[in-house]
Amino acid sequence: MGIIRHGILGGFRKKVGTVVGAFFRDLNVIRALPRISNKPATKVQATQRSSFGLVTGFLSSFSDFIELFYGNRSASKSPMNEAVSYHLKEAVTTVGSVLEMDYTKVMFARGKLKLPAEMNLAATVEGKVDFEWSTNADSDDNKYRAATDMANLLVYNPAKGEFVSLMGAAPRSAGVFKLQLPPEFGEDYVHGYINFSSIDKKGLVSNSKYVGKIMIVAMT
Repeated sequence: MGIIRHGILGGFRKKVGTVVGAFFRDLNVIRALPRISNKPATKVQATQRSSFGLVTGFLSSFSDFIELFYGNRSASKSPMNEAVSYHLKEAVTTVGSVLEMDYTKVMFARGKLKLPAEMNLAATVEGKVDFEWSTNADSDDNKYRAATDMANLLVYNPAKGEFVSLMGAAPRSAGVFKLQLPPEFGEDYVHGYINFSSIDKKGLVSNSKYVGKIMIVAMT
């Protein structure tokens, strides 16, 4: 049974007839009840469902990054909804007949803060991946670039299906951070991503950037 809390013209919650009322992100929302269909899914529908499952499963592993760093936090879309929408359009690829993530297109953050001009991955120490970035800053960019901005790091190991992440790893002025990885990552290829977030202004972040792919030196 639906309940009207604010008069006949106000929003309502739960089911009323063929519609459902809800309060979502400061808005009163009315949705039609889903129709039950016995028809088998078309090829396009099956692909869409598979893509959606692939994307949501992948993004759920670093949902904390997305919640903090992604999108403009509009009233109509959550950060995760915006991230899912982007990845469905840009980051799903087909290899033969198999749907896969395009790791080079993955983004866990979107924002106005400036990224360093140069960013690289290296693997010079056993069991670690080196994130390196340039530290020079143009005076015109000071509003969106500060030496105290913190680097946030994400590493994905496709062979293991595992992520390693670290928020606030190092300030922009450091220019490098060696991220410790699990011992079993040795001799596996990993993909690296980085973004920066301001410590002076909450919510001011950069886009995330795919830094590259590299093999980790095995621990002896």
